[in-house]
Amino acid sequence: MPAEPEGPEPLFVNFVGIEVATASYLRESILAFRTFVRGRKSNFYPAIANANSDVLDEFVELVHLRGDVLMACVVDEGGTVLRCRHIGKLDPMQQLTFDLVNREGETTASKLMEIEDGPVKATAWNNRLASLSNLGLICEQSHGRTKNYKALFAGGRNGR
Repeated sequence: MPAEPEGPEPLFVNFVGIEVATASYLRESILAFRTFVRGRKSNFYPAIANANSDVLDEFVELVHLRGDVLMACVVDEGGTVLRCRHIGKLDPMQQLTFDLVNREGETTASKLMEIEDGPVKATAWNNRLASLSNLGLICEQSHGRTKNYKALFAGGRNGR
């Protein structure tokens, strides 16, 4: 694995040239790797890149059965993200939080509480943001006592 970066950075597992991958392989390698990396609070944010439709179908089935979510991107040869989406289903409040982070670009729990102007407190927003960061869907950066969250993958929803 490359040296730990100073700040958040995507780490693409590139599937170019991979025609088929079994669910057991994907579970024991790719998902286990993502869980390991995110579990140690790394600045790397693993995502799959350039998977064909057969491999994506395996991932969809796998994350659906586990109640998991994973970022899938199309990346050019230079590493530029062309399209990105999450596969798997977020619960409605996680989806709202994910959408708000993607819309805002960078935010805090307090800022989301102000934007939504509802009964949900900053602690609940922070828990949702931390959960999305643990999944590797958004990145977290600490600035003193404040944690900022931002969209790391361009076009994080529906391949935009």
